Amino acid sequence: MIFQPQVAQRGVARIDDPVTTAGFVSGHRVRRLIGSDNPAFSDPFLLMGEDWMPHGAYSVHPHRGIETLTYVIEGVVDHHDSAGHLGWLGSGDAQWMTAGRGVLHEESAPPGTIAHTLQLWINLPAAAKMTEPRYQHLRAVDRPLWERGGTRISVFSGQSHGISAPTLNHVPVTMLKVDLGPRDATSIDLAGEDNAFLFLLEGSVLVGPGESRVSAGQIAWLTRPNQPEPTELTLRTDDTSVSLLVFAGKPMHEPVVFGGPFVMNTAEEIRQARRDFARGTFASNSQATAVAQPKGK
Repeated sequence: MIFQPQVAQRGVARIDDPVTTAGFVSGHRVRRLIGSDNPAFSDPFLLMGEDWMPHGAYSVHPHRGIETLTYVIEGVVDHHDSAGHLGWLGSGDAQWMTAGRGVLHEESAPPGTIAHTLQLWINLPAAAKMTEPRYQHLRAVDRPLWERGGTRISVFSGQSHGISAPTLNHVPVTMLKVDLGPRDATSIDLAGEDNAFLFLLEGSVLVGPGESRVSAGQIAWLTRPNQPEPTELTLRTDDTSVSLLVFAGKPMHEPVVFGGPFVMNTAEEIRQARRDFARGTFASNSQATAVAQPKGK
């Protein structure tokens, strides 16, 4: 008899359900889903906000030292940057932006509309903090898809069920959109060393061997085996369908220093970013590249 070791199961370690607060302009609402108070806990993820964003909520602003992942739950987001790139995202689309050494950009809903979005900040390792900027527009209709029964898994980054996304990462990150029908179940393999969490878009789901219930709007951090062997995440629904996002990434265990829109490894690097921005040299030499440019409206 061949011994088959049992695969470690991921459970729920913590569920967060932050309150919604007023944003920066009239009609703007925001929830801080991942805060900056404990970057060692969320590593390699830095911040995540849920926005109900009207036109003009975010004026032109800089970033350095991070990647941002913007996912549109509902509505349209227009984007332009200091290198002259233009783009738009519709419901179910995502943009993976590598700020690297520096980007000035603006994201906005078209006039008279509200865009419901998530934005996740992902740390860049010290060796890639000053890399050249890059954009990847991840259209929902173009994402690799795995289907079985009532289960649909769209792979935005990383891989699942033998299907890989072409998304380029400086830090390997898995992003999946999982849709389950009523009384459905599925399992997802996750690297044993990855830090992982779920965000529920619709419905509620039972997670892991303990079947912890996670509901719409909640973020659930998963247990961390911290092992080289793969782990398994099980999801089950009862009488309703569910839609959720799964994120997983390998922690970097590097120093993190926040400086507003800049995230570096030292306080001096933050001061240098501010000096570069004040001098007007922040993004002047950046040659941002775009991968999989969006199609026209």
